[in-house]
Amino acid sequence: MVTRQRILELIPHQGAMCLLESALSWSATEITCVTRSHLSPDNPLRRGGRLHSVCGIEYGLQAAALHGGLLDGARQPAGYLAALRDVSIRVERLDAPSLGTLHVTATQEICTPHGLIYRFALAAEAGTDLLSGRAVLARRSAATDAA
Repeated sequence: MVTRQRILELIPHQGAMCLLESALSWSATEITCVTRSHLSPDNPLRRGGRLHSVCGIEYGLQAAALHGGLLDGARQPAGYLAALRDVSIRVERLDAPSLGTLHVTATQEICTPHGLIYRFALAAEAGTDLLSGRAVLARRSAATDAA
């Protein structure tokens, strides 16, 4: 199991913005994480005391960042979300206690020096699908950093 401390060492998201609590398993192409941060009243993505389900995309992207960090064995630099595709949101809110522990999966579909494509999904503790989609992530380059 990958602990929260290790997650903080590998992704650019820090403090309360690190939404994942642990990773249960990972392979060369996929990671499964769990969290209960969606239930915290201090979740930084809450607006008006609510956590809208679209925020689940950030959970999926953090799982992708963690997967990259585990594969590389090093902290991932901040990247850029270039595109979202095939996003399917099946619930209005993520802050319902009945959801229990969230299971967040990210599956790497394409990896190039310039970017990645990950499929991501969130499920409730009982297995109910909450959200899914695909993300195109652009990597930062030395040219981008120099600009």
